[in-house]
Amino acid sequence: MNDQVELDFRETEVFHFDENNVNFNDISKENGFTYWIASQYMRMLGYESYSGFKKAINKAMTTCMTLEINVMESFQQFSSVVDGKKVNDYKLSRFACYLVAMNADNKKLRVAQAQAFFAATAETIRRYVDNSEDVERVLIRDELSSHEKTLSAAAQQAGVENKGFALFQNAGYRGMYNMDLNNLKKYKGMTQLKRPLLDFMGKDELAANLFRLTQTELKLKIDNVQGQRNAEKTAEAVGKKVRKTMLEISGVKPEDMTL
Repeated sequence: MNDQVELDFRETEVFHFDENNVNFNDISKENGFTYWIASQYMRMLGYESYSGFKKAINKAMTTCMTLEINVMESFQQFSSVVDGKKVNDYKLSRFACYLVAMNADNKKLRVAQAQAFFAATAETIRRYVDNSEDVERVLIRDELSSHEKTLSAAAQQAGVENKGFALFQNAGYRGMYNMDLNNLKKYKGMTQLKRPLLDFMGKDELAANLFRLTQTELKLKIDNVQGQRNAEKTAEAVGKKVRKTMLEISGVKPEDMTL
């Protein structure tokens, strides 16, 4: 795909993922397979900068590789000119458009609309994976990795040093699982794991841990928690509340959840 094309965005700027405007499907193209041009698609999602949008594309491609799906089938690269600059553009399959939307900035209204649009078209996922939950699990796992970094920054602000972060992290697990991380691995029969335990959790358990992390970060900031011990108490307390909520809703202990 070495051809170079010049793109005009004046018409694509009005496209939305709702019933009141031109349908997403109306701007698809056909040349052996149905595809959408990434640099046009970014305008639909409310992005102004292609360099910023590339982050969502790269994350989507990583998700594809994690799911062991052929990246080239959904992301076909070619050269185009965007805002006067030559860039590596992509012909995106419908599945690629879904992955990009799910990895895009959901603070943008059009991204949120796109996510809702694709949520209603389950066949987009099922064509590529036998279990659609695999996609959601990978996406949540990626988001967890991102929030682990922001929680680490919040913990540092609270006075948790690098050598104490593992203790702080363990306190959160202890609150949610009634055991520390090492014992949790033993309980789940995964003591030989070299990868993080999170990599082997199912969608619902990952989502619960994501909620725990985001709420711990928020609690540290709102209460202006200071000191290693206070930070650990906060992490454990939030974990206990998440556990209590899970038991009230489903009756299933988080340590008994499986992939």
